[in-house]
Amino acid sequence: MEDCRNSEDSWCFACGEKNPIGLKMTFREEKDTYISEFTAGREHQSYNGILHGGIISTLLDETMVRYLYSKGLNAVTARLEVRYRQPTPIGQALTISGCIARKRGNLYEMTGKITLTDGTVTAEGKATVAVIGER
Repeated sequence: MEDCRNSEDSWCFACGEKNPIGLKMTFREEKDTYISEFTAGREHQSYNGILHGGIISTLLDETMVRYLYSKGLNAVTARLEVRYRQPTPIGQALTISGCIARKRGNLYEMTGKITLTDGTVTAEGKATVAVIGER
């Protein structure tokens, strides 16, 4: 599996190793789920101690779409929905997971969530992802 840290996409805000202000996400696959861990710092906050909603949607989007990328597909987000269930704290370990819910033609329906170490889900995502070719 190619990683964007080692390709021409190394400036990606979410996973690019060369991006000095990026999130530096890394991923692993467990069964049918794609997983990343992230701990937000103060530079990622919105209100005091709370992760910015835009960063939350970025974490979910990257994890869901990147799963298809890891399968050798070029894919782009066509639609993204985020449900913010409760404030996501900064300074705590987060697990971001994504999986394929279904496939129709070149469209994939993806689901994702952000979970605290105690199992609390702070945000959920749904994405429609269009495959535009193979890598």
